[in-house]
Amino acid sequence: MSNTSAHALRATQLGPFSVWLSLPQLITWGSVFYTFSLLMMPLEAELGMGRAESSLAFSLALLAEGLMAYWVGRWIDAGHERQVMTLGSVWVGLGLLGHSFVTSVAGFYAAWIWLGLGMAATLYTPAFAVVTRRFAQDFRRAIITLTFLGGLASTVFIPLFAWWMELWGWRQALWALAALQLLVCAPLHGWLLHGAPRPEARHTDRTQAKQGAPADMLHPTVPVTVPVREHLRHAPFWLLALFMVLTMSVTSALPAHMIALLQESGLSPAWVLAIPAAIGVIQVLGRLVLFVFERYWDVHAANRWIPTLIPAGIVALLIGGLSPVASLVFVLLYGLGNGMNTIVKGTAMAQYVSRTHVGQLNGLLGLPIALARAAAPLILGLLWSPQHGYTLALWWLLTASLLGTGALWAAQRSALKPVR
Repeated sequence: MSNTSAHALRATQLGPFSVWLSLPQLITWGSVFYTFSLLMMPLEAELGMGRAESSLAFSLALLAEGLMAYWVGRWIDAGHERQVMTLGSVWVGLGLLGHSFVTSVAGFYAAWIWLGLGMAATLYTPAFAVVTRRFAQDFRRAIITLTFLGGLASTVFIPLFAWWMELWGWRQALWALAALQLLVCAPLHGWLLHGAPRPEARHTDRTQAKQGAPADMLHPTVPVTVPVREHLRHAPFWLLALFMVLTMSVTSALPAHMIALLQESGLSPAWVLAIPAAIGVIQVLGRLVLFVFERYWDVHAANRWIPTLIPAGIVALLIGGLSPVASLVFVLLYGLGNGMNTIVKGTAMAQYVSRTHVGQLNGLLGLPIALARAAAPLILGLLWSPQHGYTLALWWLLTASLLGTGALWAAQRSALKPVR
């Protein structure tokens, strides 16, 4: 089969493959990540925990996910994606089932450490590595498609799980989530991920890279085919690491404080609840805009400007003084920016460092990102004061988001530097 025919065949498979793979993303993000906030209060009441004690469980899950991320990426790069994601869904299903029998604080922490390990094998990072390996020339489009359903996880599962808890109680509601993992996600991963491409050396010239095609390494001082450790000696990897850690700290801090922040803006209680719930829809809208129009945009220009939407939203809050209008502008810009920035974060390592080792390189960032995600909500809480509200916290968020955006720009400049 010619290269053109093979590419055309892969293009016809991209849409259906990404849509099917997005269904477990919807279920897993909804079952694990977004239902924790609903479990906090009943677990606190039943186990006698304070808010800090219950919040620690989720931080432990994020740390466990980060510790496991490198090994998951390495196994996927080695061609074991089917085993990783199928067993990951089984692992999460058993963790949710075990969680339903928790009767102590130690058991609660153990359940979330277990679930964190499963998150490393089932959420966006491994899924992005899978489509990057399978659709080498179209991986960015595959990732956009993959995130459509995942972006609706909070919109679907927060009301659904709340309803199940009201009907059956939190323990039996967890049984339903476990059943979705074991009866839907695991079989779907097992069926869909057969025929994983074998690891192979890939050679991509710098002209293709300039047009947005992935490269093994764009930096002129690094050979095209290199071991993964070689990428750690050059600026693009470390600049992207800074971009991802800072950006993830911002987008992890805001959801935990969104309700309180909007309450300070003077919005009515109904709007305070409706606006955060709408963020999932706004994120998907941003990804839809990217899917439809990015063929008309320069991919690197899009990567540069998309992350600026988040600091622009924070500036609206600082200028508007947490007024209702400023809050609405902020949520719109934040939702669009966060939705599209997921695509930038999911593709940048393959575009500017290496497609061959994308799983391992992103996995190396798992622990730093987990630490940033765990610490950021606490930092925001410490910066809040009765006198100034969230003003200092917003300045910290603005600084972090601007530094992260600047790091991405510098990574692009270094990676796309012309060869002399």
